[in-house]
Amino acid sequence: MADKIAFELVSPDRLLISEDVDMVVIPGTEGDFGVLVGHQPMISTVRPGILEVQNAGAEPRRIFVNGGFAEVTGDRCAVMTEEAIPVADLKRADLEQRIRDAEEDIQNARSDLERHLVDLRLGTLREMLQVAA
Repeated sequence: MADKIAFELVSPDRLLISEDVDMVVIPGTEGDFGVLVGHQPMISTVRPGILEVQNAGAEPRRIFVNGGFAEVTGDRCAVMTEEAIPVADLKRADLEQRIRDAEEDIQNARSDLERHLVDLRLGTLREMLQVAA
């Protein structure tokens, strides 16, 4: 359809979404941005946050993405991410436990690099917790 943009959401192991949509709102590193058909071509980094897929007459689909890259052309948008989880699947109790485990891992880190990597994971978990049910 000429008034829709071809959208793909891709993780390292599979294609998660491939369909024509009205709009995609992407959590870019420099801020959220919406992509419609006819968008100016661009490439952007994606920060951990909510990606929203919108179609007229339907409730927007909200998906937590754990960073990545977005490539946009006039008729196509592709987001490549390490992890994508529908917001409805995020469980508060599970995330709270994962945060406690990560906080413990920081205390037990044996190097600055290990501490930094766990701190990045902890930041992502906290972002997920903010949107969890």
